[in-house]
Amino acid sequence: MDGILLVDKPKGWTSFDVVAKVRGVLRQAQKELRSQSSELGNSKIQDPRSKIKVGHTGTLDPSATGLLVLCIGKYTKKVPDMIRHNKTYEAEMTLGATSTTGDQEGVIAQSTIYDLPTTELIQSVLNEFIGEQMQVPPAYSAIKVDGKRAYELARAGKEVKLEPRKCTIHDLVLTSYDYPKVTFTCSVSSGTYIRSLVEDIGKKLGTGAYMSELRRTKVAEFDLHNAISTDNIDYETIKKELITYE
Repeated sequence: MDGILLVDKPKGWTSFDVVAKVRGVLRQAQKELRSQSSELGNSKIQDPRSKIKVGHTGTLDPSATGLLVLCIGKYTKKVPDMIRHNKTYEAEMTLGATSTTGDQEGVIAQSTIYDLPTTELIQSVLNEFIGEQMQVPPAYSAIKVDGKRAYELARAGKEVKLEPRKCTIHDLVLTSYDYPKVTFTCSVSSGTYIRSLVEDIGKKLGTGAYMSELRRTKVAEFDLHNAISTDNIDYETIKKELITYE
C-alpha cells in the first residue's frame, strides 16, 4: 500500500503514536491477507514480516492537535521534501504569564501587568512579525544538540543554547481577544516554532505570553477538513482515504 494519509491528531497523542497506530493496522491486515492467501494456495501476498513503511511530514507536540500528513510505503521517499512545506495553524496564547516550555505543559510564572494591551496594539505587534525573521527555537524541542534532543537536555536540568534560525511568517491574523486569551491564525514556513513566536509576541507586548492551544489546519495543499479521526483508523478507511499522485 502506497500513498498519503491525512489524520486529525488528538490532544495527548504523540505524532509517533499516530504512525504506530496506522502501521499496526496495516501490519495486521497484511498478516490476515497472507493467511487467507496461504489457505488458497497463493503465495504472492507480501510476507507480513516485511517492513511496513509509515512516516510523518512534521511533528506535532502531544498537547497540539490537527493535521498530521502521513506517507505510506513508497511515498515515504517524499518525506524530506514534504517536511519543508508551509503550514497553517490556529493558535491561542495566554498573556500575563510565561512558561518554562513555552506552552501549557511547563511551569507557569505570572507576570506583573500595569496596563492591559488594547486590540489595536496586539494587531500592530502581530503585523511586526510578518515576513522573514530570525527565530530562536524552544529549548524544549526535538533539535539535536551534541547528538541529543534539546528537550532531553532541558528536562535533565542542563542549559540548552540554540542558535537563531531563519523562518518566514507569511500571514498572521488576530481572530479574537479577551484578556488574557488571544487567538490568531498564521501561515508559516517550515521550521517555524509557534511557541517561540508566541513568546516573542509576549515580549513585544511587555506582558509575557505562552502558547495555550495549537491546532494545525493545513500543510501545503493538504487540509484538515479532509483528515480522518484516529477513532476511524482501520484498513478499509485507510484504503478509501489514501491519496496518490505522481
